[in-house]
Amino acid sequence: MDRADAAREPTPRTARRFTAKGLATRARIISAAAELVSARGVARTGIEDVQQRAGVSASQLYHYFTDKDDLIRAVIAHQTNGILAAQRPVLDELDSFDNLYRWRDLLVDLQEQRNCVGGCSIGSIAAELADNDPHARADLVDSFERWQAPIREGLARMRTRGDLRPDADTDALALALLVALQGGLLLTQTRRNTTPLRTGLDAVLTHIRTYATENTSR
Repeated sequence: MDRADAAREPTPRTARRFTAKGLATRARIISAAAELVSARGVARTGIEDVQQRAGVSASQLYHYFTDKDDLIRAVIAHQTNGILAAQRPVLDELDSFDNLYRWRDLLVDLQEQRNCVGGCSIGSIAAELADNDPHARADLVDSFERWQAPIREGLARMRTRGDLRPDADTDALALALLVALQGGLLLTQTRRNTTPLRTGLDAVLTHIRTYATENTSR
């Protein structure tokens, strides 16, 4: 995790007084909670389950987190950091069609390595919490924006360089790619094959190519 990602981790009120050992314990709790949430969902993950998985007492857990909601917000940040880290450096280099297709291939490969199990970890949390927890929903909005931003920035560089026409709406195109990605991940998880993910991404990439100028390669 780089400094920018670390800075986005929700921090408890006493964070400044944590020792290195304390920070390691906190990270272990978050990691344990993330594993359980990925396997069971938020609703079926209890504080006692996290304590057992992390090997900590109730007093230790509540030293770092005020309640379960506070812990889940930390899990959202943790999962987001992991998702983005797994796609870098390709994610930060989406300023050519070659690199956009490399990213597509990387996303498909990541799902194949997981046997198409699990879908999107933050998408799954969003499905549970977006309607009922405004604080978690705000964190999830930020998570998806962090994912969309490098896509948007890469497309904007293509437009500035003249690879895409000036009328290309890079905000809308980046959002369309993220929407295709989320839908593709869900259907890939359900069908246990990556065809939906590849098909959805390819459809948007083909649309983006309609904005390509004559000097654009591939």
